[in-house]
Amino acid sequence: MLTVIVLAAGMSRRMGSANKLLLPFRGRTILETTLDQVLASGAGEILVVLGHESERIQPLLKKYPVGMVFNPDFAAGMTTSIQAGVRAASADTEGFMICLSDMPLIEAATYRNLTDAFFENKKTDEGVIVQPVFENIPGNPVIFSACYKNEILALTFNEGCKPIVQSNRKRVHRINVSTNAILMDADTEAAYQALLDEIPIKL
Repeated sequence: MLTVIVLAAGMSRRMGSANKLLLPFRGRTILETTLDQVLASGAGEILVVLGHESERIQPLLKKYPVGMVFNPDFAAGMTTSIQAGVRAASADTEGFMICLSDMPLIEAATYRNLTDAFFENKKTDEGVIVQPVFENIPGNPVIFSACYKNEILALTFNEGCKPIVQSNRKRVHRINVSTNAILMDADTEAAYQALLDEIPIKL
């Protein structure tokens, strides 16, 4: 089983006063579009980590078969939300897929292909890490074997699991994907506009 940890706790500082996850995207919100694709991929356990404006986001999640985890330390950075999700994951999970909730162009097929690559490579490497790349540029989501649980929980770096990737380069399996959707998020107003205008590039 794989645990998908969807990070939805951030403060959207670079977006100004708007909560980027609640911005409209193709008739829904950015968060709903992302969750629809994750669910369509056939993922197992899905945990959504909440923090900033959780009272506005929770109502959207009621229609989804997902677990909700509140991170009281969300203002301290992304890593605290990853850690909250890892702590809440089922004890028998085999890995953690770390998903950014503001990447609505990633399609279910991409999530599914990364999951398949994780389980295939885990047969020969218990400490596998799967990272998607587009034209040699790494993107998201990244999947970590559950054997890194204690390392993730011990991280003091505020902006994610990059130190674990860097210190385990030989165990990172880079999976080429055919779309730049893995690189496109909604961090800024310009980035959001690009999402609205963008048709994912497919090779």
